[in-house]
Amino acid sequence: MDREHTAGRLMSLEEYLAFEERSPFKHEYVAGEVYAMSGVTTRHNLITLNIARHLHAATRARRCKLFATDVKLRAADRVYYPDVMVACGKAANVDLIVEAPTLVVEVTSPGTRATDRREKLDTYRRIPSLRVYLIVDQRRRHVLAYTRGSKGEWMKEEFNGQGEIPLPALNTRITMDAIYEGVDLPPPAVGEEEDEWGDYGEDDGSSPVL
Repeated sequence: MDREHTAGRLMSLEEYLAFEERSPFKHEYVAGEVYAMSGVTTRHNLITLNIARHLHAATRARRCKLFATDVKLRAADRVYYPDVMVACGKAANVDLIVEAPTLVVEVTSPGTRATDRREKLDTYRRIPSLRVYLIVDQRRRHVLAYTRGSKGEWMKEEFNGQGEIPLPALNTRITMDAIYEGVDLPPPAVGEEEDEWGDYGEDDGSSPVL
């Protein structure tokens, strides 16, 4: 889902939440700045639904709750709408905003690719409860999986084409086939791989976040 900066003064978190409750459209909040969220492609929607469907059983088995698309996640001075999110225990018993997720998934859009790999990666890895962050491409079979180890260190693994992605936080795994089931991917443009997955300057995920 792409986002566009909404002109105007900076808002406090309380002002943003009141504004968002009245708005017919979704907005994300980043340190006082408000960004309008645009629509998604059918590919984006299908991938999101596939992931949610395949995680449903594992989520219920651990007495967690699975949320998709329309539920807010607050992290410090930011509020996002992750594509898929899992919260467990008391963290799941909330009415409006999740603050202690266990797993977060973002399906990239052209306008959010760098945000998902830099801003949101940095923000999400600072959430103490988070164990897994997946960044899923909607134009080719490619997933970046960030997993927190037992000592707090973050490990990054890249999946292309085929494979199974371990999700130890839910004691399960999800296959690339499951993620991209029924999704017609567009033919790659010349140089697209380098443009999309070049160096955005993100941390390699190998060191702990303090």
